[in-house]
Amino acid sequence: MSHSRPVYSTELGRLCPGCGKAVAACLCGQRSAQALGDGQVRVRRETGGRGGKTVTTVRGLPLAETELQQLAKQLKATCGSGGTCKDGVVEIQGDQVERVMHWLSAKGYKPKRAGG
Repeated sequence: MSHSRPVYSTELGRLCPGCGKAVAACLCGQRSAQALGDGQVRVRRETGGRGGKTVTTVRGLPLAETELQQLAKQLKATCGSGGTCKDGVVEIQGDQVERVMHWLSAKGYKPKRAGG
């Protein structure tokens, strides 16, 4: 008896680990609270593709979309700047890496500085 199970199908895409159906058609309730990040919180300063403007990005937060939106709102207020949250990435305007890392550490995350 094999203990392996499929996690991806070329026809259906990603499969739910609970019911084995496509993630889009999953009815087992695991998808609603699914975290977007992988748990390795990485904070990085980026300028590419933004017309020379600097932003601080936070990736890998193990939160669902609504929780991530709330965290982004708190981070923007803490840094006193604007920003956004899209595709599981929190973007804060300006070079706020040290401030963001300190705030995330205080909240119990273990952020790592990524990039140069």
